[in-house]
Amino acid sequence: MLGLAKRLKIKILQASTGEIYGNPTVHPQREDYWGNVNTIGPRSCYDEGKRAAETLFFDYYRQHKLPIKVVRIFNTYGPRMHPNDGRVVSNFIMQALQNKPITIYGDGSQTRSFCYVDDLIEGMIKMMETGNEITGPVNLGNPVENTVLELANQIIQMTNSKSSLIYKSLPVDDPVRRNPDITLAKKILDWEPKVSLEIGLQKTIEYFSGLLSNR
Repeated sequence: MLGLAKRLKIKILQASTGEIYGNPTVHPQREDYWGNVNTIGPRSCYDEGKRAAETLFFDYYRQHKLPIKVVRIFNTYGPRMHPNDGRVVSNFIMQALQNKPITIYGDGSQTRSFCYVDDLIEGMIKMMETGNEITGPVNLGNPVENTVLELANQIIQMTNSKSSLIYKSLPVDDPVRRNPDITLAKKILDWEPKVSLEIGLQKTIEYFSGLLSNR
């Protein structure tokens, strides 16, 4: 894709990830933080793949003057997620709607920052509309932290579910905290999330409820 963008002389966007920060020791995570990543762990294929992709983008920028845009995405959710994609929001909603036990890994105190998909897309479009002097990386995410346990209880309440909570061991290298610093996005993109977690979850619950009713 970088070669194609070079040949056509067009700008190209990389949808990178907040996972490049690994299990961070800096909170919230700023773009100038290099991260704390295990290069040989079970999550490394994804984390290192994204980090290598960023490297390639900036190599093309330096060597070929290719206009690149790199955004680091944090925990996006919303309608049209796959019901079995393994992400925490879709997992919890599907389990709650079916009154199945909701699986919490660890004690549920680990935090995530949930950004509704409409907000994310707006940020990506704004990034693509910037001049060639803006390359990123730029964090795109919701700076409001929620614990996984808080998320589970909120979804149970919003779905009127009878689900119970079951606890399992925390996966290896699972980040304890995930929270983007979006100061840069506010400054250069005039962007920040607008959709609250409650409203975003309601729209997502409605979508998954529709999927289940059509089965």
